[in-house]
Amino acid sequence: MKDYKIMVLKKIPKIFTMLVIILSMSFCNPNQIFGKKQKDVSDLVLLAILTANQSDWVWDLPRGFPVPTVPAENPMSKAKVELGRHLFYEKRLSGNQTMACSSCHFQSLAFSDGRELPRGITNEEHPRNSQHLSNVAYAARLTWNNPLMVNLEVQSRVPLFGDNPVELGLTNNNYLNLLRADNLYRELFSRAYGNPDASVTEQNIRFALASFQRSMISGWSNFDKISNREPVNLSQTQIDSIRRGNQFFNSEIAECFHCHGGFNFTDTNLHTGQLAPEFAYHNNGTHNDAYYNSLNDPQNHKQGLKEVTGLPSDQGKFKAPSLRNVGLTFPYMHDGSIMCDHSENPKRPEGVGKTNADCARNAIGKVLDQYAQGGNGHSNVDTTLIRTFAMSAQDKEDMINFLMALTDERFINDPKFSNPFRN
Repeated sequence: MKDYKIMVLKKIPKIFTMLVIILSMSFCNPNQIFGKKQKDVSDLVLLAILTANQSDWVWDLPRGFPVPTVPAENPMSKAKVELGRHLFYEKRLSGNQTMACSSCHFQSLAFSDGRELPRGITNEEHPRNSQHLSNVAYAARLTWNNPLMVNLEVQSRVPLFGDNPVELGLTNNNYLNLLRADNLYRELFSRAYGNPDASVTEQNIRFALASFQRSMISGWSNFDKISNREPVNLSQTQIDSIRRGNQFFNSEIAECFHCHGGFNFTDTNLHTGQLAPEFAYHNNGTHNDAYYNSLNDPQNHKQGLKEVTGLPSDQGKFKAPSLRNVGLTFPYMHDGSIMCDHSENPKRPEGVGKTNADCARNAIGKVLDQYAQGGNGHSNVDTTLIRTFAMSAQDKEDMINFLMALTDERFINDPKFSNPFRN
């Protein structure tokens, strides 16, 4: 009861405003309302509290970005986003309390993990690369190859409870008891949902995590600043190269824009400006037929869209990821199979003196070379898009400069996305 009173007091200005609106809309006067039974008044106050909680979110969007679509059952609120931020970094959301969502999604890497393939609490290697979370609010489909995974509220069940492979490995409700016993989480759940004894639930955890992830908007890169004619700390030579790279990227020679177009550099999008979601899966020739046919285990989770549809024609088809912050999200492809040379990797003995940017440039160059040669060959490759094309050394350098310019330093250093337990 004490927590409930504190919550009400904190929200009195907002609650009062919402009560006035509710009274006006219902053409009632205060005397009539407060002449009602106590339960009716309590219900009205609760409605005002809930409405106040759910109406305080303001999107901080880059120029030209549409408003993300948000499920009606999980409206955005500041309290819910802050709760989700804590839960994102919370290791008690794993079976042995050793990992959190953030264990495979680092802010410094645009919420990817820098590994070829991630591992969960059992140290079991996962079949697919950890996707970055930049602008995941706009993703019409989640994960690399599952068209049934349509929102973050549902998707979080996979890392939390999935067992093939095990990620966070929750198998019972003990994590709920741990959170209910923590005064910090009692306060955070109270702000977001009300009475913490009742609101610390599996669904509310998933909904808060989804809200926090939707807040991860990235669109303040050097490329964005150049496009918007804003000041940028680059030489004119560098700016010119980025512009040429963007032109080649969007040309009918390279044709990268077909799968990586628009404000988010992907063809899988959903926002309030659309009547229907856009999504597609592609076989980009990362591997040939022999590679996929050698994967005889039906549970290897490396066949692409075929794992869901069962259709041979869907073998090797995966979602085209957003290229936002691509200079941070190596190794590339769905299986992390394209990585920089050891001599360019600062984490290797051979790469002493090199930086992550050196590694990214080298790895991006490999990706461009693979596309320029038409991929590695597969019967399902769309040859209208994946086919050989001429790319000069200057074209390649410009393209690398353009893609590196999609790194958003504000995003990866923004304290509102950082680990709250380190502050």
